[in-house]
Amino acid sequence: MTGAQPTGRWVIALSLLCAFLLSGMTWPGGLDRFRPDWVAMVLIYWCMALPHRVGIGVGWGVGLFLDVGRGGLLGQHALALAIVAYLTLQAYQRIRVAPLWQQTFSVLVLLAIERILIFWISGVIGYPPQDWWYLAPAVGGMVLWPLLFIILRDVRRYFQVS
Repeated sequence: MTGAQPTGRWVIALSLLCAFLLSGMTWPGGLDRFRPDWVAMVLIYWCMALPHRVGIGVGWGVGLFLDVGRGGLLGQHALALAIVAYLTLQAYQRIRVAPLWQQTFSVLVLLAIERILIFWISGVIGYPPQDWWYLAPAVGGMVLWPLLFIILRDVRRYFQVS
């Protein structure tokens, strides 16, 4: 029995690399507080679109890459992204069929959970954030989710990623 080989592995990797690069860019003025966690958003998309290919292991690996890139506590983002991937995989069938405007609220919850986990880990090691603007990136991610979803969906269809 021969099954179709999965294609587009490089598209997934390239989109995660682009998300990593976008997460390092600063935004002008006060908008920088709302800069979303691009890596988490792209991970959420791929977990919803291809749950059989992108999951907890990818979330953990990308999180470790993010930890090394940001020079933070090793495993902090890895744990948070692995949990976000797990929660996305548990609910992807319900989220995926929802209208795009309803998906944004699910993404808000997932991004807020990721920020709260990182907040908690930072607090445990003695570096808690000083203000509530710490959750603002989740709101920024919610606002930008429809655009990111449409772009990644079109890329997935164009390159026939399966």
